[in-house]
Parts: sequence; structure tokens; C-alpha cells
Amino acid sequence: MPSHPLQRLSARAFSAVRRLLAGGRIWIQARPRLSAWFYPHGRHGPKPGYSDYNRRMFAGFHEQERMLADKRRMAFYHAAIDRHVRPGDRVVDLGTGTGILAAWAALRGAAHVYAIDHSDILAQARALGAANHIENVEYLATHSSRFAVAEPVDVILHEQMGDCLFDEGMVANVIDLRERVLKPGGLILPSRFELYCEPVKINDDRLVPFIWELNLNGYDYACLESRRPGAPAYYHLASSDLNLVEHFLGRPEPVLSIDLHTLKEADLPREIAFTRTVVNAGRMDGYAVFFRARVDDDLVLSTSPLDPWRAPHWGFRILRTGRCEFAAGDVIECRLTAGSWHDIDSWNWKTPLATCGVRDENKERPRGN
Repeated sequence: MPSHPLQRLSARAFSAVRRLLAGGRIWIQARPRLSAWFYPHGRHGPKPGYSDYNRRMFAGFHEQERMLADKRRMAFYHAAIDRHVRPGDRVVDLGTGTGILAAWAALRGAAHVYAIDHSDILAQARALGAANHIENVEYLATHSSRFAVAEPVDVILHEQMGDCLFDEGMVANVIDLRERVLKPGGLILPSRFELYCEPVKINDDRLVPFIWELNLNGYDYACLESRRPGAPAYYHLASSDLNLVEHFLGRPEPVLSIDLHTLKEADLPREIAFTRTVVNAGRMDGYAVFFRARVDDDLVLSTSPLDPWRAPHWGFRILRTGRCEFAAGDVIECRLTAGSWHDIDSWNWKTPLATCGVRDENKERPRGN
């Protein structure tokens, strides 16, 4: 039975209000003074309540098991410590978890290792250290923002990367420690990161279109486009499935490169504009967001959806767009904005258009907001 016209009008009005509120949030977060007033935790620090969530999430064995079972992750960190921690170094292990990185640093001859964690997992780290006869490690149950030392340290070890690189408070936490406890010329392992945001085609048998793009044997869902959800999480999804993405449309290049030795929080741009020349013609279904971490030029950790050697416990993100076709040689113009890089729900993107060929101008619209 058709809905009442007033009901349809109300649904459209509320949908418009949701989009307006979400857009207003992004507009505020892109302006430092207003953002500091409305969101006092800052543009790059964790969201309110994230610290408690983080403490609960990493307290149990399962998350620790996933990280420890990630052979690429563990080999990357073991090699970094083996190459760069020297006998006599003073080391901070930020977010020590079960204490494995702190233990490896101690075994390399570090004079003193501060193993910091605000989660209850620290009790297991202490027990493991004692059972494995690890010396010179001091286990501290505190948040890194409350950690202080009388003598600066030589090395900061950390694994603060989220699926979207910034979403576990890496920038705020590491820079805070760098400024307060790292000696001049000290090392951060890892320090160099590349963020990627690549137009991709999803494998046909894995593709899940927006509901309003469906027409199933003549049953058309197009009318639901006017009721697009306002919740930002609807427009991105997480996966670690190597069979999800069929190919990149262009050649991958980092859209953002940082080095935590020199980065200032204010250096992170609020908007990134980039282009990709299409080398693999076909349908674009969204952007794949992933990162690479580098310690040395030959020591790289990847979360790319098309890298068979990716570190599997991290997911990658798909920023969903309307489906559109691109021909070889088209130049795709892309733009990504973020109220706060640590909060993917504040990110905004569009279904891109090409500078070559004919494209439907009506397809370009913000991500559901």
C-alpha cells in the first residue's frame, strides 16, 4: 500500500536534516577554533571515550592473539628492533600489550625498557616477562600522556596504527612522547608512513551495490535514493579479504606521506586532492584506503588489498561510491576531506568524474551527508 504523501515528505525532510547535521560537523571540524570549542579533544586526538574502548578491546587474549599470529607484523617489528635498538639504549614501548616488543628490545641489550599500557593486559605482560627471564623491563600501568622520565630515552617503539592509519590516536600519542621524553636525534620505530586512497573495482561476485542502484527482474529500488542513510558508517566498510578487490583503476601512489620524527599535528591537511590516470578500464566501485609503514627502504609493512604479503590482522577500508565507468586514459579527479583524520566518520568523499570522456554530472555528490 503506498505511503501517505505527508509521510513521504516527512521522511525526506528528516533525511535532509541528518545530512545537514553531518555536513555541519565536518564544516566545524575543519576549522581549528570552532573544532576546539565543540570537540575539545582536538582534530587528531582520540574521540571522547576512545581511551576506555581501547583499554577494554586490548585487555583480552583474542586481539593479542590476532596481532601475534600476524607473521608479517611480527617479522617487521623483530627486524626493526634487531637493526636499530643498540646495547645500552633506553627504550619506551608504547602500548606494550603482552610485552613482546619490550622483550625483544631487552634481549638486544637495551639498558632499560619502559613497557607502557593502560589495559589490564599488562598483568599478563609482567607474568610473561618473568617466565621468560626478561630483565631491564619496567612495566607501567598508565596512559602514555601521564608517563614521564628523568632522563630522555633513545628509542620509542610503537604499534599505534589503525586500519586507516590514524584511527588509534597514533599522531597525538607518539608526538606527545616525542616532545616530552625522546632525546634529540632519538628514533621512533616505525616513523615513516604512506596513506593510500585508490579507486578500485570490486570483484563482481563480491560487489554489494547501494540498495537504490538495484533493479531485480524489474523490481526497481531507485526510489530509495531519496532516503539515503545519514549514518556515516553506512558509506565505508572494513575487510581483510584478498579476493574482494579485483584491481586498482590507476597506479597506486600515496596521497599522504608523514614522518613522525618531524611531523606536527597542524601539518596534516584537512583536504587531499589527487588524480589517477586510468590504466585498468572499467567500473569504479569505491576507494580502497590502506597504508604502508617503513623503517628502512627495504623494511616495509603493507596493508594493501592486492598485496599477497599484506599484514592480515589489519583490515583495509572501502569508501563506497556510486558505480561509474572509466576508460583507459581517463584522468579521475578525486578529493578527500576530513574533519579529523582519526575519525573516519568525519571523512567525506565523492563519486569522482573524469576529465576525459562523457560523464553524468548528477553522479557527483558527497558521501551520503
